[in-house]
Amino acid sequence: MSKLRRIAALCLTLFLLLPAMQQGSAAVVAWGSRGEQVRLIQQKLKNWGYFTGSVDGIFGRETYDAVTWFQRQNGLTVDGRVGSATAAAMGISLTGGSISAGTYREKEIELLSRLVNGEARGEPYIGQVAVAAVVLNRVRHDAFPDTISGVIFQTGAFDAVWDGQFDLEPTASCIRAARDALNGWDPTGGCIYYYNPVTATNRWIRTRAVQLTIGKHAFAI
Repeated sequence: MSKLRRIAALCLTLFLLLPAMQQGSAAVVAWGSRGEQVRLIQQKLKNWGYFTGSVDGIFGRETYDAVTWFQRQNGLTVDGRVGSATAAAMGISLTGGSISAGTYREKEIELLSRLVNGEARGEPYIGQVAVAAVVLNRVRHDAFPDTISGVIFQTGAFDAVWDGQFDLEPTASCIRAARDALNGWDPTGGCIYYYNPVTATNRWIRTRAVQLTIGKHAFAI
């Protein structure tokens, strides 16, 4: 083989390998990955109802299916891999192959805690967690927006957003309730509505099936 042909063959090989080399250098968690990165992804997906398997740090079929479901629900490229875009949507950041809590999660906590403070700061603690859980249940429900901010600021969804209560500084209890809900605690068992039977004037909300009452709020589906 002539020198010119050898150089051409080498260039072709490098050209074919370049996408794989670039892909390998990016921070991506995918099928076959193991460790704390995978464990954190599994826990988040489990908290949000996408993953029902064991949080074992092994990226297999169940984790792949949960990631693709999450991607589909959030308008992401459905490839079953946690790259930068999917990680950002989960509220985490991928840096040099490691994964850590990102600022997106802190924004979620702030929004939720303000909503809880405006809607339920006088309620028992479990009732505050329940209000936050309703927001998260709506995020997962097809009839509502796919983000926490979208659910909270949906027109007419929560009185506290429109009467100024949302702008108050949240109490420590409400902040903790938001964190507990984000970490997977749902005292309502999946409810997507709540209301105060004493003060509610909306007739439609009273047609929903009440599952339980916590404090002054009835929680319904």
